[in-house]
Amino acid sequence: MTDQNPLPAPAPPLNVLNERAREIFRQIVESYLTTGEPVGSRNLARILPMGLSPASIRNVMSDLEHSGLIFAPHTSAGRLPTELGLRFFVDAMMELGDVGRDEQERIEAQMRAAASGHTFESALAEASILLSGISRGAGVVLTTKSNVHLKHIEFVRLDPARALVVLVSNDGSVENRLLDLPPGLPAGALQEASNYLNARLQGRTLGSLRQQIEADRQAMKRELDAITERLVDAGLATTVGPSEARQLIVRGQANLLDDLRAAEDLERIRLLFNDLETQKDVIDLLARAEDGDGVRIFIGSENKLFSLSGSSMIAAPFRDGQQKIVGVVGVIGPTRLNYARIVPMVDYTARVVSRLLDGHR
Repeated sequence: MTDQNPLPAPAPPLNVLNERAREIFRQIVESYLTTGEPVGSRNLARILPMGLSPASIRNVMSDLEHSGLIFAPHTSAGRLPTELGLRFFVDAMMELGDVGRDEQERIEAQMRAAASGHTFESALAEASILLSGISRGAGVVLTTKSNVHLKHIEFVRLDPARALVVLVSNDGSVENRLLDLPPGLPAGALQEASNYLNARLQGRTLGSLRQQIEADRQAMKRELDAITERLVDAGLATTVGPSEARQLIVRGQANLLDDLRAAEDLERIRLLFNDLETQKDVIDLLARAEDGDGVRIFIGSENKLFSLSGSSMIAAPFRDGQQKIVGVVGVIGPTRLNYARIVPMVDYTARVVSRLLDGHR
């Protein structure tokens, strides 16, 4: 959908489209979302509930095209929705499906099994796999490393002025952070600081560990001398500073190779793969879904990232126990995603992730 003519904007309000135009437009969009193919006036005449001749339908299609809602690809006399038309359909006409009881239970069971049998990071990966399977697109999850569950923290002196903060996660991954040591640090302070933090870890995330340390500030002052207390604060600041960097999980890119119909489809997928490899841009786009509640839908060239590949993203934020937004789950795929089915699925998966992160298992 990158070869269409420039679009007039904005789309007309829904009440400007009469019943006939609204139904013809709906059929064009739904046919595109199902097949990816243009639909012509003769086919529409056969499937429309109202009895209209192909000539009458062509007149309505001409008006819809003039409004920027549909266009004629150069290879066909049929019509496809423009990106503006898709946005209009999604915002004003789409009827969302429900997440059935069986699907809810399946999502809950798979996510809880991944979280309890392994780590919360495993549950996030499972969320991306689930959404990939549901959408036949790529499932994506964005979170911060402060949500990683820790197994062990250790301070290792490198020289009189510097130490390493070694972070071992439940999944076995290890990260090292350089730390400038406060002057006059007692010989046993590094071990004392390690012991103090490890006694409070118990599989916590960095974020929740910070919150507990702040809540127990007075108790820490009683247990540690002032310099060791400074060391604990500096160590936490070091680990949760750079570690707040975004963590992106993508699963199911191979799904995007399914159902290719033409050479331009293959080129579009190649461009989308390039987009996905540019993780910073994907992270920046996903982060925009954290700006508000509920599901966000980004269609094609509405965002710079997908301007060439003509792709869409559906994403919803998830929250921690303090109701703070700490990440996003979503789906990336072609603009003909099944929005009515995927939107509620993404929303429900985000709520399951929030419950798991809140510890309600």
